[in-house]
Amino acid sequence: MAHNYIVPAHVFDLILYADVGKLQQLNEQELRQILPCLVRMGLCAPADDSNKWKSERKTLLQMLSSIDLVNGLVALLSVDFNTIRIDAKKEKQLRAKVGGSNATESVLVSQLDHGIALEFERSDPVRKLRLVLSELLFVMAQIQEPRSDFYFKNCELFDCEVYLDEVIDVIVIAQAELPALLPMCDVVEALLHMTNGMRVMSRLIANAPYTFNEVCCHLVSNGEKQEEEVIGGRKRMQALNVLCEMNPSQAFIIRDLCIEHCRMPGLAVTLTLQMDPMSCDLVALISGLLLGEDPNTRSWFSQFIKNGQKRKRDPASSSLHQLRERLLSEVKKVSENIETDHTHNEGHVITGSALIRVYCAMKAIATLKFSDDEVVCLLRLITSHPAPSCAAVRFVSLALSMFLACPNLIGNVEHEKTAKAWIRWLIDQESHFAEISESSDSSSSYGEMLLLVAIHFHNNQIHAISDLVCSTLGMKSAVKSNTLTKIKIFFTQEIFTDKVVTAHAVRVAVTPGLNSTIPGFLPVHCVYQLLKGRAFSKHKVPIKGWIYRQIRACHTPVHPLLPPLIETYVLSIITPSTKSDHTHTNKPITEQEIMEVFKDSVLVNTQKQRPMDCGQTDKQDNFTSQLLLMYYILLYQDTRLANMKAIVSSNRKVLNYSDSLLSRLPFKYLLQRAQKQPDLYGGLIPHILRLMVSHYPHLCVTQDWLEEDIKHCDITTPLISPNKVTSHLLMQALENMKKNPTAVLLQLETLVTLSAEDLVPFADVIVSNLLCFLEPGVPRKLLELVRTLLIKLNSVMPRSIRVMFVNALRDQNAGAIVKIAHTEDNLTVDPLTVLRCDDRVLRCPPLLDVTLRILSAYLQASRTFLSLHIQTNPVAMTGTNQSMTDFEREELKNALIAAQESAVVQILLETCLPKPNESNTGCLLSNLREVQCIVCSHVHQMFISDPNLAKLVHFQGYPSELIAVTVTSIPSMHICLDFIPELLSQPQTEKQVFAVQLTSHLCLQYALPKSLGIAKLAINVLSTLLTGISICHDQHPLLRHTDDHCLVVMSH
Repeated sequence: MAHNYIVPAHVFDLILYADVGKLQQLNEQELRQILPCLVRMGLCAPADDSNKWKSERKTLLQMLSSIDLVNGLVALLSVDFNTIRIDAKKEKQLRAKVGGSNATESVLVSQLDHGIALEFERSDPVRKLRLVLSELLFVMAQIQEPRSDFYFKNCELFDCEVYLDEVIDVIVIAQAELPALLPMCDVVEALLHMTNGMRVMSRLIANAPYTFNEVCCHLVSNGEKQEEEVIGGRKRMQALNVLCEMNPSQAFIIRDLCIEHCRMPGLAVTLTLQMDPMSCDLVALISGLLLGEDPNTRSWFSQFIKNGQKRKRDPASSSLHQLRERLLSEVKKVSENIETDHTHNEGHVITGSALIRVYCAMKAIATLKFSDDEVVCLLRLITSHPAPSCAAVRFVSLALSMFLACPNLIGNVEHEKTAKAWIRWLIDQESHFAEISESSDSSSSYGEMLLLVAIHFHNNQIHAISDLVCSTLGMKSAVKSNTLTKIKIFFTQEIFTDKVVTAHAVRVAVTPGLNSTIPGFLPVHCVYQLLKGRAFSKHKVPIKGWIYRQIRACHTPVHPLLPPLIETYVLSIITPSTKSDHTHTNKPITEQEIMEVFKDSVLVNTQKQRPMDCGQTDKQDNFTSQLLLMYYILLYQDTRLANMKAIVSSNRKVLNYSDSLLSRLPFKYLLQRAQKQPDLYGGLIPHILRLMVSHYPHLCVTQDWLEEDIKHCDITTPLISPNKVTSHLLMQALENMKKNPTAVLLQLETLVTLSAEDLVPFADVIVSNLLCFLEPGVPRKLLELVRTLLIKLNSVMPRSIRVMFVNALRDQNAGAIVKIAHTEDNLTVDPLTVLRCDDRVLRCPPLLDVTLRILSAYLQASRTFLSLHIQTNPVAMTGTNQSMTDFEREELKNALIAAQESAVVQILLETCLPKPNESNTGCLLSNLREVQCIVCSHVHQMFISDPNLAKLVHFQGYPSELIAVTVTSIPSMHICLDFIPELLSQPQTEKQVFAVQLTSHLCLQYALPKSLGIAKLAINVLSTLLTGISICHDQHPLLRHTDDHCLVVMSH
């Protein structure tokens, strides 16, 4: 509202910028309000010495010379302010000393013979100054004292309109000349407690415009948190309103000050309502205050709304009432615009969405109770029929959320009918809105939200509906079950029955490009909830096709709901929904559908040439879909095995994916590539890694992964361009390797620089010609390059490359069995097949290293295969007919594993023996010595992974010539000290002799106190053994050699 005593805004702007030219155009009344300031500008020494100001000052003096009132102001400026300053300080001290309660005692003013008004009229300028200062200092002292109520001073001098202009002149000049004694903020604070204080304050600030911001900041920072509740708060609010009317450009800044200090919310609202309608941001302001991230601001403004509803004194005049009236008018206008707009203007719909959020925030956060008019208008707004658009989809979703969050909107029968008709209209129009969403590349539609609400109602998951509403509105909103009874009945019994929901969910189109960046509620949310409730199994609605299509349509980053969706789907396949009816299960994805996703992968189709410029994009190889299907397969196999006993007992047939399918899928490559992009697949990697380690440990060999992560910095630039290396050229070079090994070397060096994926087309050529590298005279450089290539291929196609490697290096002298190619199943069942290779491999260190890697992988695969075989074929619990217990089967499995691994160790140790054509001179640069190091390192890893294996191997025994090699080259041989006493106690003489020999070498290698005790025991056993032997000591070289070693140990 405008006040007639306020300095007009245009006058304030002119004096603020000292525009003398326009000041001349003001009328006499307007000039009177700023006359003290103009007189001081004309008479006081200026700080600006420019010619421009000198000219403007002359103009100003000419203008003032025609005004009679200037003489009185000049007289005030001529007063001796130094004397007044001294007396005023004494007055201030007096007021502070006596508490300022005695108004008759004064230093500035002596005894008054008449009233203060009459004294003021008869006084000279000096006494006028003293009278005004005395009154002002008295009030300033009074407001400093603690009070329970608001202090107000009725002053005759300030009440009289006749003297008010002159009083204002005195205050303006006194404050300007005595700023230390009369700080502007303190003076303004005192004026709040005096009659006509607003008028005086307005004129005072207008004559000192540079103090405007300081005064406003002071008033706001010292204001009340809820100013409309107290008289002082209302006075302060009125003062700031006056200042904003005088300087409207600062209204936004003052409002921001209120919000920053969490003070005077009524003023912030009032200033917003007074702004120009084109620049008014009322809805945005309320949304920011209630839905912002600052909890203090939210609590402050919500308390303002709560207090406003409780206000008993003239509630219609409160800021909250004015706020609600303005918002209500906005709701009416927007509702009408949405219904009557035929130009598809989204602006009205967007405004309506903002209004819905504002009202929901006021109800949820500030507990606003809607009036009858608000209920009618809001119901009309949320049940509007906007034209299909992206903004309309958002509007309908918010309207539906408000419908659920504010069920009191349908308090009577008419309102209920309106709401039901609107929801039916939504169902009818859903296809049109979905088309708009698809055309604008938006995957969000209100249809999914309707479906999801119905699903939650059927499952009685009110908390899930509350989460859905809160997520859509973007705020916490309490949804109580007892208030949703009518809506629940309407949803579940009239529109969305359980069977209708299930059938409709399957027909909903999948979300193209589904990823975690897509907002809103999607079909995947609905399907997931229905899967959790086993609705598809219950009504025998096939959902497999929908899930398969959605998996194929996924992009990165992976949506967080996909892993739980797959888990729930797999569980619905394996475990029936009811114990009595085992047919209530979903169908699994077929092998043909799985291979359809992987058909374009170069790792599945090794004959497919991969372009050199082919990037690893999801578009080319469908990587995201492949990774999700990989997780599905691993989880399916794991869940099937975990429920195998229940499956067998119920005589159900559950699909078991064939080994031929599983062996073709690039599990290791998919996992490793996903691990390199944790920001895209972070939510999926831990689940896949857990299942991989459990079911395919041979694909998770730590040594392989560590070496694959190492970047080879020593690879030089190849002399041949990678584009010029083909499988045919490589084959030709290998055929002529004896004559020209350089050609092979150049091509292999080029292949080493390629990525593992680009090497796949060359795998068959490289592996099928491995025997060529076993010929005498092959350069070691070629062997090292082949080893590097095989390790790189092992990172992307480990299962295929291992089988190819074993078949390529089979022993050619083994007879007819060579004609039968080994398969992965054969190698898993019998890992020793790997060692039935060409004898030359055992003297070729690079290829032997690869062979041992493959052997280790198949040993792990064999252990897993045996464990899974027991799980896949559980023992039938038939009482006495039970042929074998689970414990016995486990014992047999462990015995078989121990036999396999001990046989592997024995065979490997035998390879360390020199052949007849090899001289064991102890040279450290021979192939034999390198092979011994490789074998001993491998055996060491086997011993530390299973210490019992070391005990088994030594109880079996091995050639004594190898004891020196094993003790010095296998770091874990010290564990043999633990079972030497048991080995010495064996009845067989050969084992006792072997134990003594082993003890002698161990004691030399590990000079420990424990070794000394073992050596003494060995000598005692040896003495006993010699006593019982009838032959001469010198005639038994084995015993003599052993005795010599023991004596050496004892001498140490």
